[in-house]
Amino acid sequence: MAEEKKRVWVWFGVMILRDWKVLLGQRHEDPEKASSLMHGEWTWTMPGGKMHFHETFEEMAYRETLEETWLKIDKEKIKLISLTNDIVYDNHFVTIWFLCQWVQWEPQVMEPDEITKWARFDINDLPSPLYFPSERVIKNYLDKTVYKH
Repeated sequence: MAEEKKRVWVWFGVMILRDWKVLLGQRHEDPEKASSLMHGEWTWTMPGGKMHFHETFEEMAYRETLEETWLKIDKEKIKLISLTNDIVYDNHFVTIWFLCQWVQWEPQVMEPDEITKWARFDINDLPSPLYFPSERVIKNYLDKTVYKH
């Protein structure tokens, strides 16, 4: 049997921030339900996902945030803040990270088989365990760095 062809995926995440509080969702503990190709079961993460064909960065950030949290972010105020090169033994993602300001209403769990709850945390007092790509972007943001290898 031929080995499956490996590939690098383009992924993205959205850091929703207000008053130094960041929105994080807890991934499902079951790896099959967590939909985590990067093995992030039971970790805390930010909204995000894969880019669709012909989608702009702003459209994908809006779509994924809405699909996962029911929050409507302002496409005109999304800011590119970081790039991460996320690698585990069987997958590889280049993640493009965006920042947007917190909106007025509360997030809802829209995909309960993937994310079990959403909560806001002080950016300097985060829950554990953090999904490693989310941990990287927060560190980059606090260090005012777009990319670190």
